[in-house]
Amino acid sequence: MTAGTAARVDAGTRGDEFQIGIALSAMGFVLAGLGACVAILARDLDEPTGRLALLSSGFAVGLLVVALIGPRLLRSWPIPRVLAFGSVVCAIGAVLIAVAPTYTLAIAGGLFVGLGGALLVLVAPLLLNGPTAAARLSRVNAVASGTGILAPLAIGALDGLGPSGRLAMIAAAPPLLLLAVLTRRSQSPRPGLAGQRVEPTVSERGHVEPPVAVLIDSAPAVGLGRKWRGRVGRQVVVDVGVGWLRVVLAVSVEFCFVVWAVARLVATGLPTATAALLGSAFPIGMAIGRAIGPIRWRGWSPVLPSGALAACGTLLVSLFDSPALVALGLVVAGLGVAPLYPVTLASLVATPGLSSARLSAIGALASGTAILVAPAVLAVLARVVDLRTAYLVTLPLIAVLFLLSRRSDRTSFV
Repeated sequence: MTAGTAARVDAGTRGDEFQIGIALSAMGFVLAGLGACVAILARDLDEPTGRLALLSSGFAVGLLVVALIGPRLLRSWPIPRVLAFGSVVCAIGAVLIAVAPTYTLAIAGGLFVGLGGALLVLVAPLLLNGPTAAARLSRVNAVASGTGILAPLAIGALDGLGPSGRLAMIAAAPPLLLLAVLTRRSQSPRPGLAGQRVEPTVSERGHVEPPVAVLIDSAPAVGLGRKWRGRVGRQVVVDVGVGWLRVVLAVSVEFCFVVWAVARLVATGLPTATAALLGSAFPIGMAIGRAIGPIRWRGWSPVLPSGALAACGTLLVSLFDSPALVALGLVVAGLGVAPLYPVTLASLVATPGLSSARLSAIGALASGTAILVAPAVLAVLARVVDLRTAYLVTLPLIAVLFLLSRRSDRTSFV
């Protein structure tokens, strides 16, 4: 490779990283703002808070749809086109959530965010693949986590000034539209990446390290469109089933907090604007937890100490009605929840007997299932009792995750 060629490749690499950084940062802002928007939309549209659970359900449906059609789309369209289309769809969804005058349009905004956002995170690891993929994805994911913290702060501050705080969601649209323009100039379509294999790495101590988590760790994986051929062993089926359930449980716990944290703070008597500001407590805890990484102690699964922290946070959120203690509980819960999905996904992808692409696709379906079901179930429980009591539903989810993670001597159960 000549010096000129190397320079062009390096420039293209930096350009890809810049584009994906824009995409995931905008998505991080929108997703972290969903919880605050649930409470504000309930007030603005005079709807019961429980009905707004469909906002996250729309996002989950988008994930599931793209998980199903993504591989076929990648075979038909070059990656830059998929990236541009996803950014425009996601921008439309963010604007709809911000300005929707009716309940139906608000839910449609959630669906558009899900469809567009799922396309963005679908192509992110494909654009950044290569020998330095982990480091590059880590960098853009770190920026996305930072913008996620800003969302509830911006929403709460704007709401306190007079306009509806959900108007802050419009801030995600300009960078997404800019991304659509930038991708039109791309000269490297790179189709046909849907079949490539992404392997987990092994640390010096022999631990299976999770693939780099992209944004909400729920990116639809490539390879789902291919039918399983041949028969797999019974033990493989059992291991995959258990791994799928562990991912469902981990994502369920996470999204109960993502969607309902601000509503829980409002229930303590705080004004909506103040609750939205304090709603940043959970993403702050998540960001710190992701920076620390999984806690490994002796031969125990890292799920156990992380789940214990999440349970402690849940108790603070549920048993006390002081805004300060609830906010503290959200930080503690974020610290504990942060490693759960990366650890359970790494375990699933490491299951022997099936390709990692198919296993990643199964993980994507698990994520979509959890996001579709868990916040809605919590909303139903909140109608029967109250949101404070309903939050305790996360405890049995964590308990089952503990039981499924006790066999930490096996790679599949890290």
